[in-house]
Amino acid sequence: MGKSLVLAEKPSVARELAKVLGCRQNGEGFIDGAQYVVTWALGHLVTLADPEYYNKEYKTWRLDALPMLPPKMQLVVIKETSKQYGIVQNLLRRADVTDVVIATDSGREGELVARWILLKAGCKKPLKRLWISSQTEKAVRDGFHNLKPGGDYYNLFLSAQARAEADWLIGLNVTRALTCKHNAQLSAGRVQTPTLAMIVAREEEIKKFVPKEYYTVKAKFGGFSAAWAGSGGQTRFEDRAEAEAVLRRCAGKPGIVSEINKQYKQKPPPAAYDLTELQRDANRKYAYSAKETLSLMQSLYERHKLLTYPRTDSRYITDDIVPTLPDRLRGVSTGPYKEMAASLLKARPLSTRFLVDNGKVSDHHAIIPTEEPANLFNLSPEERNIYDLAVRRFLAVLSPAFEYEEVKLTVLIGKERFHAKGKTVKNPGWQQAYGQALSDDDEDPDEKGQTLPPFRQGESLAVQSCAVETGKTKPPARYTEATLLTAMENPSGGGMSAEMRAVLKTTSGLGTPATRADIIEKLFSSFYVERHGKELVPTSKGIQLVSLVPADLRSAELTAKWEQELALISKGKSKNDAFLAQMREYASKLVSAVIAGSAVYTHDNLSREKCPNCGKFLLDVNGKKGKLRVCPDRECGYRKNLSMQTNARCPNCHKQLEMRGDGEKRQFFCVCGYREKLSDFEKRRAESGASKRDVYDFLEAQSQKNEPAGQSALAAELAKWMEANK
Repeated sequence: MGKSLVLAEKPSVARELAKVLGCRQNGEGFIDGAQYVVTWALGHLVTLADPEYYNKEYKTWRLDALPMLPPKMQLVVIKETSKQYGIVQNLLRRADVTDVVIATDSGREGELVARWILLKAGCKKPLKRLWISSQTEKAVRDGFHNLKPGGDYYNLFLSAQARAEADWLIGLNVTRALTCKHNAQLSAGRVQTPTLAMIVAREEEIKKFVPKEYYTVKAKFGGFSAAWAGSGGQTRFEDRAEAEAVLRRCAGKPGIVSEINKQYKQKPPPAAYDLTELQRDANRKYAYSAKETLSLMQSLYERHKLLTYPRTDSRYITDDIVPTLPDRLRGVSTGPYKEMAASLLKARPLSTRFLVDNGKVSDHHAIIPTEEPANLFNLSPEERNIYDLAVRRFLAVLSPAFEYEEVKLTVLIGKERFHAKGKTVKNPGWQQAYGQALSDDDEDPDEKGQTLPPFRQGESLAVQSCAVETGKTKPPARYTEATLLTAMENPSGGGMSAEMRAVLKTTSGLGTPATRADIIEKLFSSFYVERHGKELVPTSKGIQLVSLVPADLRSAELTAKWEQELALISKGKSKNDAFLAQMREYASKLVSAVIAGSAVYTHDNLSREKCPNCGKFLLDVNGKKGKLRVCPDRECGYRKNLSMQTNARCPNCHKQLEMRGDGEKRQFFCVCGYREKLSDFEKRRAESGASKRDVYDFLEAQSQKNEPAGQSALAAELAKWMEANK
């Protein structure tokens, strides 16, 4: 009897699959069993060939060698992981292997990982596809009982390959053109450049913005306040004298309640998380980068098996998932979620009207908890934060709407009208899932309001105070990672045609949920953007690059339209050959535009220190984790760390310490003036007792005992200690 070769994306996932499939015989790079052989990639084992593979002239970067347009793109084995590729190739050729089960990540890039390996190895054996949304044992068993034909996902592979080839054609050609033309390390890309252009455009808006003063009139009564509003609805004055004239007309007069408007309202819960929405909230609440959030999500999905597949753009589930919801609620019935989960289970049948929508689910449903019982002590503080977001959203979306009565009040002081707005909660509904965690920032600005006491029409009110308040108009806010993700998802802008707006509604915007984190990280690693707190600020290099690239490549709308084409290819509704022909033509056009351009690039961050390798003056740059000096020569690539932000805390003010220097001369510096040698710091830490690792080891041991999750008093105290010392 033949065996099925199961190809996973990572060794950790392969081991879990092997456990479920009963494969126990360990080999080098695979695990064998009676019915299955499980092996793995290490991410990509095969990739598109570098330019010099097609023509030795491409090894040297020259403008006259561009554009590079190979007639057919070729695949090569990645040198660093060639040993594992050889193992997989030999397994594919084994006589007892009759078919292959693709078990890489269930998405576009996962399909590419597997299909490129199979193509390079020349595999002609029948293909099946494991397509699951969680890594629990039950999900794996169900998935293997319901394997899909490999042909069902061939178009998904074609779209993934088209994306990779398009990025090669656009990215490598334009990057080489810019670098050679301006003798600087410059890069551009199909998604990266429009994303950078949005950040630069916002910075230009901020620099051009001129703040203007405005004036409002506010009156305070017993227990609430109201703002003046004119007959046309205006609430601001540009001239202070006009505001003070209102104030004089109100002096010494009581307030009369002239109008009371009460309206019952409902606010449904927010939809369940897709990856982009979860990344937004994690950045807003915890300042996690999109890349960090995705990594934590992947750990909760693969290692802990507590959440479903993270790389999804869906915010709903399908009908077939509904029967599993009670078990998922039982799985999260621990710690702070226990009471509400139990309440939802008692109120069955579950309310799913805010969660189920078959028409809005693509390859994967929304991110929700699995049936796996959660042991919160097994999670790192960062994993716990992401899990907390996902669980609270899951509980919220299964809950009733938030019900309240909105009260709008009009008070006359003389003939001047003042308006107040408030609300009375009738049923907290889904907001109970957030409890104290729900801040005013979670509410729409229009719905924030004070609690108004009961009034009768015509009632007279004593005016406690009435004053003119001064404000200033504010420039548009800089992007944070949260707001940039929103802009990438919906790259709308002024001057767009109705046709383009319609197109954007059907696309995923710039990139996909799975790729946006890497795009943002690339902006940091290329020194185009810096973080100032949560704000993203373009560097001089980033601002200049946007002016150097052809205007077409800066267009977010055009790139979003390309993403729409890729989506159509994945559904078999468009041809990948036609798309790639368009990309080849476009790459040639972009290269010509760069060569013909008259703009000049200037290094305005040169230091006085020369590169020890090539002698060029080094550039001062702010990296993601600290300050560096880098060589401007692409072929040299020398880098030197000047300082690095660490997680170590100052013993005086408890702020994060900065490390400066090299080797034995490294020292910690704090903004409060504290200094300490690295050797002294390590000695002090060693004398302080238990480390974080000791605490985690203890908590891990606790979880192996039979105590209910979350019930150990000692573990709880240690968790508090860990939080205080992180």
